[in-house]
Amino acid sequence: MVLGHLGVNVPDLEAAKVYYDRIMPLLGFETFLTGSDEFVYRPHDGKVGTYLFFYPSLEGGEYSRHRTGLQHLAFIMPTRSRVREVSVLVQSLGSDVVQEPQHFPQYGPSYYATFWLDPFGFMLEAVCHHDRE
Repeated sequence: MVLGHLGVNVPDLEAAKVYYDRIMPLLGFETFLTGSDEFVYRPHDGKVGTYLFFYPSLEGGEYSRHRTGLQHLAFIMPTRSRVREVSVLVQSLGSDVVQEPQHFPQYGPSYYATFWLDPFGFMLEAVCHHDRE
C-alpha cells in the first residue's frame, strides 16, 4: 500500500509555496493544485506515490520536530548524486543543513542521505537506498 497524501500546516502559505516550488521538482514532484488556501504536489509523470498538501496554520505556535507530531519527511532519490544536488540547492536557498550528504550504515548498507530544515523548521531528508552515483 502507498500512503495517499500528507497534509502540512505552515504559518506562511505564500513563503512556503515559493520555497517548495524550488525544491519539489528536484525531489521528483510536480504541482497538482494551487489555491488561495492550499497547494499540492504529486509525484511527477503520473508515478504512484504520496501527494503532499500544504495549508495555512489556523493557530499560532512554534513547530518542533522534538515534540509529538511530524518528525521529518523523507524523499527517495534515484542516485547519490541527486542527494548531493538537493543538498546544494537547499543550501543556496538558505536552509540549515542538519546532516551533510553521507552514508548512514545504521539505517542499512546502502543508506545515503542528507537532512535539512525548511524555513519553518520542518526537517526534510533526501535519501538514496542504492550504491549508484
